[in-house]
Amino acid sequence: MHFLFVADPIEHFKIYKDTTFSMMREAQRRGHAISVCEPRHMGWQRGRPVTAKVRRITLTGSADAWFREEAAEELPLHSFDAVLMRKDPPFDAEYIYATHLLEQAEREGARVVNKPGALRDHPEKLAIMEFSEFTTPTLVTRDPAAVRAFHAEHQDIILKPLDGMGGMGIFRVKADGLNLGSITETLNKDGVQTIMVQRFVPEIVQGDKRVLVIGGKPVPYSLARIPQGSEVRGNLAAGGKGVAQPLTEDDRRIAEAIGPVLAQRGLLLIGLDVIGGSLTEINVTSPTCFQEITEQTGFDVPAMFIDALEAAVKKA
Repeated sequence: MHFLFVADPIEHFKIYKDTTFSMMREAQRRGHAISVCEPRHMGWQRGRPVTAKVRRITLTGSADAWFREEAAEELPLHSFDAVLMRKDPPFDAEYIYATHLLEQAEREGARVVNKPGALRDHPEKLAIMEFSEFTTPTLVTRDPAAVRAFHAEHQDIILKPLDGMGGMGIFRVKADGLNLGSITETLNKDGVQTIMVQRFVPEIVQGDKRVLVIGGKPVPYSLARIPQGSEVRGNLAAGGKGVAQPLTEDDRRIAEAIGPVLAQRGLLLIGLDVIGGSLTEINVTSPTCFQEITEQTGFDVPAMFIDALEAAVKKA
């Protein structure tokens, strides 16, 4: 098979931990061909299919010059066995435009993972609304008065933007309400942008767990991202320590309820964020933690993913 990865510039990959790299490595190990492009390399013209200026690469096994470019050409997306959308957030207008190009490629016969329409329909912060029975108390609003009322009720809260990643823009406000107004104004741009507010879950000290679900089935281990020092964020990008551990009963219950539903909608890979038995986010754009879980437990997450991808392609 020949897979196209739509991703951020591969020259910037940190291959010792990058999940997209681990997917590529497993695909190549099985004899599949690999090409890459960025969203900006895709385009459409009337009378022609959606195409991309792609680079066919071979992984070298070296830690430094880790790939070798074999060819560069413009190809229709439907000519690949699968197109994997692995662009990191932000989920901005350009990201949405890319999903529309990918959706047109689907109409022309391309197999896109995750399904572009499903990416648009499940923004990572807001997707939890459908599964509110698993969440901590949560508010989505632009209204500063609603934020103040939520804080008055719950005393200890987390505020965050809807389009962030890696823990960016996350604030905690305790019972004293210190800087609540200023933080709200900063995040909602004086009422222009919608934000999310959640009751603080004290079990964050035990980790913000990433529970991966592939083809509707949970990976048997999560990665607990544990805040370090005085930091409230467990995100690895914010300095959190990743500790792999078996799924708890709550983790599995949440994953087995949500995973099959979203898999039916074309989301082959999702990452659930769970703190203390409460669902806080559903990651669908470019879920990570494959390498950390595999290295610490021996369970081969990339192999499970490529198994599911191969099965999806053969089924199509």
